[in-house]
Amino acid sequence: MLNNNVLEDIEKITQKNMPKEDMISAGHRACQGCGEILALAMAMKVAGPNTIVANATGCMEIVTSPFPQSAWKIPWIHVAFENTAAVASGIEAGIKALQRKGRISVRNPNIIAVGGDGATFDIGLQSLSGALERGHNFVYLCLDNEAYMNTGIQRSSATPFGAITTTSPAGTHSIGQHTWKKDMPGIAAAHNIPYVATASPAFHLDLMNKMKKALTIEGPAYLQIYSPCPTGWRSKPEKSIEIAKLVVQTNVFPLYEIINGDLKISKKIKKPKPVQEYLKTQRRFAHLKEPEIAYIQKRIDASWARLLKLEADTGIEQ
Repeated sequence: MLNNNVLEDIEKITQKNMPKEDMISAGHRACQGCGEILALAMAMKVAGPNTIVANATGCMEIVTSPFPQSAWKIPWIHVAFENTAAVASGIEAGIKALQRKGRISVRNPNIIAVGGDGATFDIGLQSLSGALERGHNFVYLCLDNEAYMNTGIQRSSATPFGAITTTSPAGTHSIGQHTWKKDMPGIAAAHNIPYVATASPAFHLDLMNKMKKALTIEGPAYLQIYSPCPTGWRSKPEKSIEIAKLVVQTNVFPLYEIINGDLKISKKIKKPKPVQEYLKTQRRFAHLKEPEIAYIQKRIDASWARLLKLEADTGIEQ
């Protein structure tokens, strides 16, 4: 197991010492109320200028790079859905080779792979698994808006049960999405990598400190950020942060981190709000009836209980 006690010594990001410089400029083409660009901007603030980004096809690639313009202030490359982690691995290996040959002497840059849930949970899972297994020193940033939003709001394996998408419509014989959301952080953690975490833009300091840990730790790190999408979720643009807060307050998307296999819940909700309060903020769930909502609540409660048990089993206290 890698020795990453350095995490205990790093200075925490606070409201007072928060990084000021944006790595993504204003004038990008993101939709109004896009939680994904907000989450990405927060993470990139922490990464800073000594950073190289490999960005999968998807919303963030499209809205930040309309030819001949770019919103990026750092080295950035657009790559395919399926090979983002492989490209990031190649960048890391290439820098090491150039350093060995004495052709470059700069300190190691932050290497970040960025993908949506489709590029992460589905199409790029194989290359991501390989990169994590090989132990490349990079951060994989999954911006999770729970469907293929850029190509027409099609379902992905991150789409929650009961949600409407263009390929999982609700009707007489369909509830919408009929499978449960894939546990991608759990899959990443199963590779025995040193750092896995979940985050939400509604809790910006938690998000930024987790990004700092992911960049500091030696080896691969996986950070999954909940990213509200008003266009695909049929939610009000001005409600994105409220939704990003509710998803945590209802335990639908718990915030936690896994460091060298030890799980710690970042934010424990003493009195969780009913899941229905979260569901009613988005018209993708408007068709759900009381039995379906009760089923979702039961599954969320069970998932939360399992997470608490996993934390207790690691021996880490809040």
